[in-house]
Amino acid sequence: MAQPQKKGDKWKLKKWFSVYAPKQFNDAVIGEMPANDEKSAVGRNIVIGLDTLTHNPNHAYTNVVLKVTSAEGSAAQTKLIAITQLYSYIRSLVRRYKSIATLILPVSTKDGTKLVFKMLVITRQRATGSRIAGIRKEMNERTLTYAKETDAAELISSVIDGKFQAEMAAKLRHITPISKVEVRSLEIKS
Repeated sequence: MAQPQKKGDKWKLKKWFSVYAPKQFNDAVIGEMPANDEKSAVGRNIVIGLDTLTHNPNHAYTNVVLKVTSAEGSAAQTKLIAITQLYSYIRSLVRRYKSIATLILPVSTKDGTKLVFKMLVITRQRATGSRIAGIRKEMNERTLTYAKETDAAELISSVIDGKFQAEMAAKLRHITPISKVEVRSLEIKS
């Protein structure tokens, strides 16, 4: 009777790659990942907390999705794919006796990068339907003009720093008192 052929341990055959964050985050090492070879490492998505990259505890409720673009030697380079707020954080913001206005808006930046904004505005008190529609319209116009005037790197850094949200809140306060403006998700399409 023939003996079954022994298979080698697949984990011993794998190669470990150090994963580096994009230049926006100072090319910091964010971890290691195993892969059979360079080709199988490319294209993987890595989800990491923004607070790990920026060392800012205020970013604890934000995740960043990075995609491995190249792997050479034992180093894997990544690019930013999306920035998302945790669902539990968004849920904690929405309370009784408050209104929300949401907006999903594809934009194109000054340098031609296509982004998709998913925004959320929370009012301090209940707002009428016409005020919510006014907030949504104003958000739409302001976001489109802001994106056309700035390049992708600057836009992404202003969203991460909260500068974009603060400016938007200041521009919307004339409609109704605003409690919070958040970018729920920012997806980079190209």
